[in-house]
Amino acid sequence: MIKHLLYIFKTAPDEVRRSILLELLHSLFIAVPTGFLLLIIQDLFSGQASPWRLTVYVMILVVFLIGQLFVSVKTIIGSNTMTYAISTHLRIRLGTHLQRLSMGTFKQRDPGDLAAVVLQDVANFELIFGHTIGNMAGGVFATLIISIFLFITDWRLALVLLAALPLCWAMIQVSNYLVVRQGKKHVQARNETGARFLEYVQGIRHIKSFGMTGSRFSTLETALNDFRKTSIRTEAIPGPFVMTAGIVLELFFLLMLGMAVTFLSNGTLGIATLITFLIIGYRLYEPIKVLLVDYVVLRYMNISLGRVIELLKTREQSAGERLTPPRYDISFDNVSFAYHPGKNVLENISFHVPECSMLALAGPSGSGKTTITSLIARFWDTTQGAIKIGGTDVKNMEPAAVYSCISEVFQEVYLFDDSIYNNIRFGRMDATETEILEAAETAQVLDFAMELPEGIHSMTGEGGNKLSGGQKQRISIARALLKNAPVILLDEATASLDPENEIYIQEAIQQLVKGKTVIVIAHKLATIKHADMILVLNNGTVEERGTHEMLLARGGLYSHLWERQQAADGWLISGDSCLAQD
Repeated sequence: MIKHLLYIFKTAPDEVRRSILLELLHSLFIAVPTGFLLLIIQDLFSGQASPWRLTVYVMILVVFLIGQLFVSVKTIIGSNTMTYAISTHLRIRLGTHLQRLSMGTFKQRDPGDLAAVVLQDVANFELIFGHTIGNMAGGVFATLIISIFLFITDWRLALVLLAALPLCWAMIQVSNYLVVRQGKKHVQARNETGARFLEYVQGIRHIKSFGMTGSRFSTLETALNDFRKTSIRTEAIPGPFVMTAGIVLELFFLLMLGMAVTFLSNGTLGIATLITFLIIGYRLYEPIKVLLVDYVVLRYMNISLGRVIELLKTREQSAGERLTPPRYDISFDNVSFAYHPGKNVLENISFHVPECSMLALAGPSGSGKTTITSLIARFWDTTQGAIKIGGTDVKNMEPAAVYSCISEVFQEVYLFDDSIYNNIRFGRMDATETEILEAAETAQVLDFAMELPEGIHSMTGEGGNKLSGGQKQRISIARALLKNAPVILLDEATASLDPENEIYIQEAIQQLVKGKTVIVIAHKLATIKHADMILVLNNGTVEERGTHEMLLARGGLYSHLWERQQAADGWLISGDSCLAQD
């Protein structure tokens, strides 16, 4: 736990240092009055009490109480400032780190789990750390000071009181073991619940259409029930040990009281000392009881911190250099790639795309077309072989340098919950308003945007849910036009559009690809008849390559796919699906 805290403290060292000093000062203002209380008790029972001396003691106590109030406010503000400064830096570090990870990381981890680390695990840190650390620091310091006062007064009785601590520590260690063990299950159940709820919301349309709402959607119901059970166990299982530790403290106080009465009866203890231990001795245990609960809670926080640090230590993509290729031809040299070890989805792929030419990728679903475009964009790094842009291996380039060379237009368009204008501007943040409007006009965005209440400044909704598929595609193309990158990756954007929108998108794409190196994933083979080169992929290998005419003449896989698409062009839904009954 200490290792995790030290790692996190590096995030905001000045705030941490200031907060710790305030906590120690606050503990001092709480504990020191105990010493003066001892002096007052001894003075009162000595028979030689001095009114002047008692007045001074009381005045000092008043000063410390006022100081305690002032320092308490500063401590609370300092503690919260430190906590939120650290959590802010943590979230920024996590966000920056996530940008530098390969897409393989996101493919291997549940998105809900990643979201839980950034949101819930850091939130656990905020809620627990902001209060628990201060209580613990104050508790330890106050216990130490009060123990010193009690030892000075009577070391025998002080030793009896402190003898309870090893037994309490043993109980807490057992409790901590159970918290860590059960806490991991609780985190897993929490993440599973989040993932299933996200699945429920995203698939609500299909859930309703198939009558799977309510209790019949069993996966969410099961996850919620598991989360409820693990939450109860996480609280209930360690609880008895914490309570037992508290009972041990009470028993040792009674033991101390019994010994004090014995010492008093045989004349080895004064009445003033007995009253001192009755009043202040019990106060010794107050901060310890707070520590018992807070330490267990802190162990649960440690699980969240461990998950945060684990994500921060996830290996980033190799940085490379900020290189600008001298030209924009693309080469694959014996490239193999696997999403998971031992199972290649691409096997020894080699080809060359000259600058300002078009390469089309065709083949059955799952043959590796999208993987090739993802490797060009350096979303992943190759398992073996090299991918070069302008003769420069993309592994030697910063991911940001690769991204700056490339624009993407895919079927699945994601828009941010912002205005149409800002979604287009995302293509190049330093673009002028004139350039943004020109890109919007070329992509025929203005045709529909001007009909909206706020025109091009209308909000798109999360993921673009306020717009149709065709409208989102036009914004995507406008964004790519604005970026004006020399390499275009095109996952045929018209494949799932209606004829009217398809015409608009095709016209916009023609403007986008002029003078560019284009890699297009072909779904409708008729749209790539004029490609300079067509690669036909099958099971991760290049089965055929050539122009449209060459591949048709060869009579292979491409020809077979072409004939099937031509035959499917005129398919009809039969009108005999429901027959009249007598």
